[in-house]
Amino acid sequence: MINNKRGKRKKIVGIVISKKMQKTAVIEVMRLVKHPKYGKYVKRCTIYKTHDENNQAGVGDKVEIMETRPISKTKNTKLVRIIEKAKQ
Repeated sequence: MINNKRGKRKKIVGIVISKKMQKTAVIEVMRLVKHPKYGKYVKRCTIYKTHDENNQAGVGDKVEIMETRPISKTKNTKLVRIIEKAKQ
């Protein structure tokens, strides 16, 4: 039996907000966080720079990304698949 030391990698769904760099897409992931005092749910977003080897994602596409080893100073996620293309 092979022991997988890397473990489970997180997969996250987000939307492409920028595609100005080569082989890199900027992904925005929205989540709801409950306010500690008031109990209201507030939208929070996280920005990920993602490695896109074939430059296949476009702005507005809904994509799935996965954690990976550091590829550069700011990139540590990789594009897995495009879930939905943006309407032109």
